Amino acid sequence: GVSTFPVETEKPVVSYLVFMQDVIKIAISGPADEAALKVIAQKMRDELLVLPEVSQVDIAYIRPYEISIEVPEQALRQYGLTFDQVVQAVRASSLDMPGGSVKTEGGEILLRSQGQAYRESEFSSIVVLRRPDGSLVTLGDVASVVDGFRDRDVRAYFDGEPAVVVQVNRVGDESILDIAPAVHEYVEKARLRLPEGIVLTTWNDEAASLNARVGALVRNALGGLLFVLVVLALVLRFRLALWVAAGIPIALLGALMLFPVFDYSISTIAVMGFILVLGIVVDDAIVVGERVHAFEQAGHSGRDAAILGTQDVLVPVVFGVLTTIVAFSPLVFVPGRMGEIFGVLGGTVILCLVLSLVEALGILPSHLAHRNREESSSQGRWTQLQTLISGGLERFVVHRYQPALDRVLEWRYLAVSIAVATLILALALFFSGRIGFMFFPGVEGDRIYATLTMPQGTPLKTTQAAVRQLEEAALAIEADYVAEFGEGSPLVLHTLSSIGQQTPRGGPPSGGGSSGGTHLAQLRLELSSWQERDLTSGEIASRWREKVGAIPDAVELKFEAFSMQVGSPIGIVLASPLREDLIAASRELREAMASYPGVRDVSDSFRLGKEEVRLQLLPEAETLGITLADLAHQVRTAFYGAEVQRVQRGRDDVRVMVRSPLEERRSLGNLESMWIRAPDGTEIPFAAIARAEPGRGFASIDRLNGYPVVTVAADVDRGMTAPEDVMRSLQAIVLPDMMERYPGLVYGLEGEQRERQKAMAGL
Repeated sequence: GVSTFPVETEKPVVSYLVFMQDVIKIAISGPADEAALKVIAQKMRDELLVLPEVSQVDIAYIRPYEISIEVPEQALRQYGLTFDQVVQAVRASSLDMPGGSVKTEGGEILLRSQGQAYRESEFSSIVVLRRPDGSLVTLGDVASVVDGFRDRDVRAYFDGEPAVVVQVNRVGDESILDIAPAVHEYVEKARLRLPEGIVLTTWNDEAASLNARVGALVRNALGGLLFVLVVLALVLRFRLALWVAAGIPIALLGALMLFPVFDYSISTIAVMGFILVLGIVVDDAIVVGERVHAFEQAGHSGRDAAILGTQDVLVPVVFGVLTTIVAFSPLVFVPGRMGEIFGVLGGTVILCLVLSLVEALGILPSHLAHRNREESSSQGRWTQLQTLISGGLERFVVHRYQPALDRVLEWRYLAVSIAVATLILALALFFSGRIGFMFFPGVEGDRIYATLTMPQGTPLKTTQAAVRQLEEAALAIEADYVAEFGEGSPLVLHTLSSIGQQTPRGGPPSGGGSSGGTHLAQLRLELSSWQERDLTSGEIASRWREKVGAIPDAVELKFEAFSMQVGSPIGIVLASPLREDLIAASRELREAMASYPGVRDVSDSFRLGKEEVRLQLLPEAETLGITLADLAHQVRTAFYGAEVQRVQRGRDDVRVMVRSPLEERRSLGNLESMWIRAPDGTEIPFAAIARAEPGRGFASIDRLNGYPVVTVAADVDRGMTAPEDVMRSLQAIVLPDMMERYPGLVYGLEGEQRERQKAMAGL
């Protein structure tokens, strides 16, 4: 709806955020140029989207196509041209325009003027000047037409080779376990038809991580089932114990059956819920089974024992399960991003508990009533062992537990007082900070991210040197690991380094449009499975951080190692109407955060921009009729370029730009030596009518509700301290003092702390 942007402004980007979950990445790497890798990646994207299981595919670390018409200053002077004349010539000759229609008796015939240029050769043949003698000067005579990529640096290397990455995502109720196998099958076939030297590698496979956790669930379930069966068999008949233990798989499979009804899917969080509830679901079945066994021991038939035993414990079993459901039910209603995590966790537990109740009161009694109660000789010997164990338990109850219970009932007020005192002591230990509280502990993952931000305007070679420093440190970690733990599975499976673009976890790549630059870099390590290595990802990240050391002039260097996070462990947003106060306060807050033990990778969102040259007109320019707008327009066209048009080539929207050649845009000397055209066509040296003053602007300006804001964030070594302890100290001491010294300064929480505040309020 905004219609007052300047004409030369880039198109504003308005984004609607849609949550997409990573499924798998495909790295296309090898000794090939950028154009060849991009063509292969685009073909793979189109072929993957044909698969019925796949709907979301993106390509990372590629530049958009661009046609650059580069006109040297010498050619402009030789032919008496201006950039605007070149622009108008291209627009006048390269176009497709409908011309209405002719309505004949036989039907309607459309009219169209067709002459749109799409390729280098077509643009080169456009006429830009007609001489009096009838000769023609074409664009190819005065300019170089470069059919290439947009003028910014984006580079990626996978395991040391140039690469692009195809990212397959999922949305809605799409299944990772359906998408990943389909992609793997496609990649196996695609490898057979690739050019020699090009390698396809699948990595960041979330299905593999999910399968590993599902495997852990199965192993825990089988182990728990076996353990429950053995313990029950020590005091109950073996067949009875078998049916009681069957409550575990029945509850878990029943919950899975109901997942589609509640729009749940198999995920790491759901698996955690299953593991959490494993030891709970069998409790009500044990109670029912024990009472049925007791009635059988009293001489009742199987059918009567099942009915009487179930009726005897019906109320306590139902309310025992309901109280547990009530305890987990608040998790289902937690707001925010944490609600997406806790909601599935609580819902999975509740479904399992409901199904365990159905099994214990509806299915188990039927099985117990109709089971074969005859004993074999081996069962008879087992019964003797059960009798021995039961006798020992009964003697303990009669001679130890019952007298103690009688004494507690006799001194009931003292017993209640001791219980209340114990509760008060426990609360005192917590609120005094002697028992730490950690809202969201790190979850072990198989990937580590090192994200580097240098000052804006940093040359490419400087950032490349910093990336090499990161890579060499990663190699050193691998060597140390082999020396410490011996040869075995490799610690680091794959590395992906990128310059000019950073990919935030759980979001689209940054660096698109104008937000990229040679000051941005990132290096990712894919580790061997957490089950196969002897170090956690957090320990590896700490070693990597130590090996890297200090990177000169780095604005920000942070390491992320956990597979599940809801933002920075510590995040504070500062807002103030006075930008100077905001910058000073953010600097103080960074220093205060860094003083806490275990707090690391402290950074803020305030960034100084690139060095800039501010142009001003001299008084002499006015006598020649040159305005500041004329100066700005001609300098912008020469160094940035004038967008002539956009052409559609397949799926690509290709910009056509007119500008000076790259060699005439490399130094400030090129600016000082350029010629400015007056309205009457007179050419004047730049230095004669304008001056250039050095300065520095802002890289970006963030506003929240109209106020400038700066976000200060930090990581925390959770083995040394909890983020909540640091945050509590900052809110009690540091932030109130800053708000008193900087009038108008306010703060809010970001990242994990914001989600914690929202989730705890919801709970």
